[in-house]
Amino acid sequence: MLTRAHLASLLPSGQYYNAAGKELQPYRSRCAGLLDRLNTTALEDHEGRAPLLEELLGSMGEQCWVMPRFLCEFGLNIALGDRALVNWDVTMLDSAPITFGDDVLIGPRCQFYSSDHPFDAGMRRDMWEIAQPITVGNSVWFGGGAIVLPGVTVGDGAIIGAGSVVTRDVPAGVLAVGNPARVLREVEDGDRGAGGGRP
Repeated sequence: MLTRAHLASLLPSGQYYNAAGKELQPYRSRCAGLLDRLNTTALEDHEGRAPLLEELLGSMGEQCWVMPRFLCEFGLNIALGDRALVNWDVTMLDSAPITFGDDVLIGPRCQFYSSDHPFDAGMRRDMWEIAQPITVGNSVWFGGGAIVLPGVTVGDGAIIGAGSVVTRDVPAGVLAVGNPARVLREVEDGDRGAGGGRP
């Protein structure tokens, strides 16, 4: 039986593992089959996607909304909090856990990479990888096309600007933008952002 605990034993966080290991193939095949079914659902068929997501992901909170085309490597290492909104064309490479709090908004074509490759060409050729968890707090917003790299933690209420590349931890309650992403300013209560005005 394929379980999250067994997968974790094959992919120890912070330690090198061989990505071509035969033990990982059943987990990838399981994920690929579920993704094929998930990504052929109609855009408005949220109820049809819900049971597929519950089977695919490690855990999923209430009232989550994941739009196709969604891609991931294993699925079992992804945890979505309540009311998560995952927009189109999001990719998550979940060799290590990728955990999201409640009320997280993920813009189109965002990418979350928990796995990394060694700089040594020989090790890369032999398919060695290393992975570190990505942890996202509550009420975080990722603008479209943002990229989050291994080992990053993003604090509650943070906003990641569109197209930013997050290479290090982001504190709670700030706006971070750029490549690499840097804190631009704090986000105040009632902050309307660049658009201003009232909803």
